[in-house]
Amino acid sequence: MNLKRLFRYFVTIALLTPNLASCQNKTTINTGYNAADFTQSIEHIEKMDQTGLSKAYLASGCFWCVEAIYERLTGVQEVISGYAGGHTPYPTYGASNTGLTGHAEAVVVYYDPNLIDFATIIQVYFASQNISQFNGQGPDQGNQYRSILFYQNKEEANIIAQQISDLEQELGKGKVAAQVMAFDKFWPAEDYHQDYEANHPYHPYIVNTSIPRLKRVMAKLPQLFKP
Repeated sequence: MNLKRLFRYFVTIALLTPNLASCQNKTTINTGYNAADFTQSIEHIEKMDQTGLSKAYLASGCFWCVEAIYERLTGVQEVISGYAGGHTPYPTYGASNTGLTGHAEAVVVYYDPNLIDFATIIQVYFASQNISQFNGQGPDQGNQYRSILFYQNKEEANIIAQQISDLEQELGKGKVAAQVMAFDKFWPAEDYHQDYEANHPYHPYIVNTSIPRLKRVMAKLPQLFKP
């Protein structure tokens, strides 16, 4: 059991034990939210939302991995980790890892559409993951690690549908496991999750999982990455 999975196990036990009765009501899960843990993330996302950059919302396993990939793409200005696709307000890392909030670890990608388009962002999305793995990527398993493509308009929905269709024709129907959902709300993750790979380059998970995943997609699409 790797360190990240061991941490998830103990957090899950701690959260579930005192809240078994409330788990019957999806909207009353005690997430243990502490606003102070999110101050910098919230301020940063508010600042980025004022830039006028385009945004893409994606979930593809651990957000540490996804952030590390997209922040290196030419045309991407910023990537912020968070939670999306669920039903519980104010999700936290510990609560989302129980699977009870419905959220998946996700990112919002801020990009310049003059330098990179949405179709390319989706191309990188599929190139960076095992497209047939349900409820997880690599060693990270559970619905909180499921792959989700969020669309904000009909054009984005059509781009996603076309790429999935192309992949399924190439690899066989039923191969693409990612959900496709209309975007609803993105909740930024705790401050310490942001730029995690850059700030913790020697963390065992980063060394053994995140960096190899980054290198694999860079080898597939080298022309899309910053020098």
